[in-house]
This record gives sequence, structure tokens and C-alpha cells, in this order.
Amino acid sequence: MEALWFALAAVMVAIYVVMDGFDFGAGGLHLAVARTDSERRQVLAAIGPYWDGNEVWLLAAGGVLFLAFPKVLASGLSGFYFAIFLLLWVLILRGASIELRSHLGDGMWRSFWDATFFLASTLAPVLLGAALGNVLRGVPLGADGWFALPLFASFSPRGELGILDWYTVLCGVTALAALLHHGALFLAWKTDGEVRERSVRLADRLYPALVVLWLAATVATANLAPQIFRVLPGRPLAWLATALLLAGLAASWAARRGGRDLLAFLGSSAFLLGVLAASAAALWPVWLRSTLDPAWSLTALNAASAPHSLRVGLYWWPVGFVLALVYFTILFRLHRGRARAAAEGEGY
Repeated sequence: MEALWFALAAVMVAIYVVMDGFDFGAGGLHLAVARTDSERRQVLAAIGPYWDGNEVWLLAAGGVLFLAFPKVLASGLSGFYFAIFLLLWVLILRGASIELRSHLGDGMWRSFWDATFFLASTLAPVLLGAALGNVLRGVPLGADGWFALPLFASFSPRGELGILDWYTVLCGVTALAALLHHGALFLAWKTDGEVRERSVRLADRLYPALVVLWLAATVATANLAPQIFRVLPGRPLAWLATALLLAGLAASWAARRGGRDLLAFLGSSAFLLGVLAASAAALWPVWLRSTLDPAWSLTALNAASAPHSLRVGLYWWPVGFVLALVYFTILFRLHRGRARAAAEGEGY
């Protein structure tokens, strides 16, 4: 039962990254791919039907942790307090910038919210990537199940740990590159005209940077958390996930070069899913590894809720998941085709 809920929590996180990831990527690129007001409204029209619904997957991930692994959620919220506080503000400002930008026609007003949208969409992937880096490397978890990390720490490889240090920033920048590439492929699929052409060119430029950063982050992880790689030979799911991410990485490039926009976007989605699935498979059963003493780590086995709670939750989880899938299927069906900027005074 614990393994099933561990997998379900990982699935929720992975879906959130893939779904909200293209929103972040589009936001981080919109100043580069959209030069005029009409083009910027076209970018907003492309993500407009999806962005707020995509955040539901983040809430779902938190709900699964609250139900199945409340000790992990409590310890993580406390230890990563500063980063979570920043992430919440970033998400609030991202939403505000999308909704408020076109309320006034003043150029300064729109430029302010455009800049806010860009900054929020850029910072969110960095914070999410840094969070994954901390989970992979481990945190100074004590015997009482609590830890505290400063927001910034030494950027020396031998310095103290922090929410943002050399390794977690590397993971954050890698996540940013991955989601910018993801967003560029989404815009190439969902827009037309100059916005699409610029998105295609940026996707081609971001691809080699993504590959280099991903390899660098993988090597750094192997040096800092070798136990993750030692368990891989005995975990077939980790190898399947690795095959998925490599296939997705190759498919996104080949499909992009072949002009198949949707297939390229799906390849990028497979890459992101593969990275997170491989991470989860390699970490199992550990949620938060203690760098002070491995025996103090919070795992799916020692931090799970009572068996009765896990069984009851399993009755309701499929209902909510299927409803969400139906909703998003209808949403993408209704908004198939390429987005165009709304007329002035309408929509985004």
C-alpha cells in the first residue's frame, strides 16, 4: 500500500511539471517570441485555457502527501519554508499578471505585467528544480524528523547545504532550460505566424543547452548521492524511466526538425516524465534522506498514514483522477488548433 501511494504522489508531481511546465516555459519566453502587443496576447491566448487548471495538479500532489505521508509534508513545509513562501508568491504574481495585463490599455501598465509574468515564469522552474535537487541529495534531517535550511548557502562544493547552493542552483537552471524548451515546443504547436517561427528557432537553440545541463546535473548527482545510482541495476522501473527520457529527448529533436510540432511537444513531455519517474524509482522508499544519519530519513515505510486511511483514500483517488482526466481531455479538444490574439478589449 505504501509503494502504491508513493507512486501516486510521484505521478501527481510529474503531471504537474509537464502540464504547468509549458505555461512557465511560454511565460519565460514570451518577451523573446512576442514583440508586439498583439503577439503577446497571442501567447497568453495559447496558455489561457490551461494555466489555472494546471495548478490543480500541484494541489493534488499536496493532497496525496497530506493523506498518505503527512510527516513528510509537515517536515518539508517547515524545512523548505523560505522556498515555498517564494514559490507561492511567484504563482500568485504569475496569475495576477495574466489576468490584469489587459485590463488597461496603458503601455506602462502592460509592460509592468509583462515583466512580472516573465520573472514569475522564470523563477518558478528554478525553485522547483532546486527542490528536486534537495530531495535527491538529502537534507540535514534530525532524529526528531525536522530540519532547517537557509535560503542561500555557500556556493563552494564543500560549503554548507542550503535551499539554493551550487548543486541545487544547477538543478534549478537545468529545470529552467527544460521548461523553456518545453514551452517553446508548446508555442510552436499552438501558435502561428512570427510567434511560431521565433518559438521554433528558440527551441532549436535551447535543445543543446538542455542536453549539456542535464548531463552536468546527472554527473553532479552521481557524485553527491551515489547511493541513488548504486540501486539502479536492481530496479527495472528506473531503467524503463531512463529509456523513456532518452527516447523523449531524441523524439523532441527529431520531430522538431521534421516539422511535427505536436510530436515534438509530446517528446518533451516524455523526457520530463522520464526524469521524474527515474528519480522516484531510484529514491524509493526514501522521501527525505537525512545527510546526518540515513537511519533518520523519512521514507514511505516509516512516515505513512495508518493502513485504514490509505485504504479509504484509495477508494476516492481514482474518482478524482478520472474526473480531472476527462476535464483536460475536453479542454484540449475544445481548444484544438492554433491560438490567435483576441480582439482589443476581449480575452487576454
